[in-house]
Amino acid sequence: MKSRRIVRALVLAGVLVVGAIGYTLVMARIGSGTAPAMAPAERQADRILVSKADRRLHLLRSGVPIRTYRIVMGANWDQGAKRQEGDERTPEGRYVIDWRNPRSSAHLSLHISYPDAGDRAAAQRRNVAPGGDIMIHGLPNGWGLLAPIHRLHNWTDGCIGVTNAEMEEIWSLVPTGTPIAIRAGSLRG
Repeated sequence: MKSRRIVRALVLAGVLVVGAIGYTLVMARIGSGTAPAMAPAERQADRILVSKADRRLHLLRSGVPIRTYRIVMGANWDQGAKRQEGDERTPEGRYVIDWRNPRSSAHLSLHISYPDAGDRAAAQRRNVAPGGDIMIHGLPNGWGLLAPIHRLHNWTDGCIGVTNAEMEEIWSLVPTGTPIAIRAGSLRG
């Protein structure tokens, strides 16, 4: 009797996992809808600053913060800068938002220009692939309801994650070409 309950529980868990994976794959192909319009130029950020220690992303205009967001990063965000593909670390350094994807597998995404020439050279010296596809993005498509709890765990593979509502605001305030500095340390004090 007890073994039947265990088997049923395992089967149910398996069905739920397979269903969640299938749902995620379908939603990744569907996309997340229409991207918001860009804010007027006078309201847009001219720089992004990320503090990994503070877990904050700051949009700046003329050196003044205009928005601040709490973020999640890669599971190994606190183990230093990204060094290679699959290390689940978030890069550190100066980059640029070099393109945007309104139909990404997560709710909108802004691509960070990692790896740059220095990152590629360092990875080559270590004989590893540097990785790539580092983005600022919302939650995986179809999982927006997890916004209230998504910050409980650093769940990206090295990207910078925010809620879908925050990503829509960031999308509208950050033009392609905006510089981004990602720092390990805190901006406080």
